[in-house]
Amino acid sequence: MYTIKLFLFIAPLVISSRTDQDYTSLDSISPEPKSRFAMLDDVKILANGLLQLGHGLKDFVHKTKGQINDIFQKLNIFDQSFYDLSLQTNEIKEEEKELRRATSKLQVKNEEVKNMSLELDSKLESLLEEKILLQQKVRYLEDQLTNLIKNQPQIQEHREVTSLKLRRTGIKESTENSLSSKPRAPRTTPSFHLNETKNVEHDDIPADCTIIYNQGKHTSGIYSIRPSNSQVFNVYCDVKSGSSWTLIQHRIDGSQNFNETWENYKYGFGRLDGEFWLGLEKIYSIVKQSNYILRIELEDWKDKYYTEYSFHLGDHETNYTLHLAEISGNGPKAFPEHKDLMFSTWDHKAKGHFNCPESNSGGWWCHDVCGENNLNGKYNKPRAKAKPERKGGICWKSQDGRLYSIKATKMLIHPSDSENYE
Repeated sequence: MYTIKLFLFIAPLVISSRTDQDYTSLDSISPEPKSRFAMLDDVKILANGLLQLGHGLKDFVHKTKGQINDIFQKLNIFDQSFYDLSLQTNEIKEEEKELRRATSKLQVKNEEVKNMSLELDSKLESLLEEKILLQQKVRYLEDQLTNLIKNQPQIQEHREVTSLKLRRTGIKESTENSLSSKPRAPRTTPSFHLNETKNVEHDDIPADCTIIYNQGKHTSGIYSIRPSNSQVFNVYCDVKSGSSWTLIQHRIDGSQNFNETWENYKYGFGRLDGEFWLGLEKIYSIVKQSNYILRIELEDWKDKYYTEYSFHLGDHETNYTLHLAEISGNGPKAFPEHKDLMFSTWDHKAKGHFNCPESNSGGWWCHDVCGENNLNGKYNKPRAKAKPERKGGICWKSQDGRLYSIKATKMLIHPSDSENYE
């Protein structure tokens, strides 16, 4: 490259020198031999320049060939690298396809696992429900067995009375036969029948806690009563205010499950010396005898309240419909007055009413909507430094919207006119 530049620089000088000499020769008309020698010098100079140019071109060609070879080597290396990258790209694509196929399989298996999990959850819920039903049936059978054991002495007594009655009839007939031929003396003792004695004995069992109190028993405790046209059963009599009230419901510590069946709410459950529900049928057998007052005692985590109602309770055909009218008390007004409230449980829905116990976890009297009043709800114990839970528990919502979380409850009944009640 340098030689070419030198040649291009020298050639114009030689040509220019030659032109100047021609003009000089024309002007001076120099001798011909001198002109020849000058031309030879120019040719030598030109030849020398061309030679140098050729050497420069040769070197340039060699150098260019070396650069081209380097470029070809680099291109070959690049081609090899590109080929390797293509192979790696194809491998990556194949691996990506495998990963996608594996991902699809995993997604399918995940869906299968989800479906199996849902199915297992459903089966577990069914098993738990069956377990609860079986436990409730066992409880009911145990209660029936307990009642049967309690009534066994009465059955035995009835058999003995029947036997004595038959013996008395036989004695009476034989006596009449033996005295038929003799004149009868006037009777000085009153006629006495064993069946009347039986009635007297049954009549000795009081029909209510109030009668027990009037008989001089002024201590709270468990007593036997026999309401009119009913069987004998035990109740807890709570003595207060110069009389004795029949306790029909008691909640104090959450030891008894109140999420029971309709059958258990009908006949009662729990322990009379602890938490219990007396039973709708037993309550009805008591209150149908006279006009009664319902007293509800509540204790939250701060204060105590009570409210008394005049009320009427229907029989099982009406779903034990409750009709209330408040009389007195300092408790929050929560029960809707002058409305028919039907009793329902999670397995027995009152017709035309919502199934409130399903959400409130205990049988209760419901109206057209599920309110937040249920003294048979789940017992929620307060956690440390936290307010007790209210949702689904024992709660009492007043008509002004205030919600009371309840710690303990009592429901008691008493004749409205105890002086004339016998």
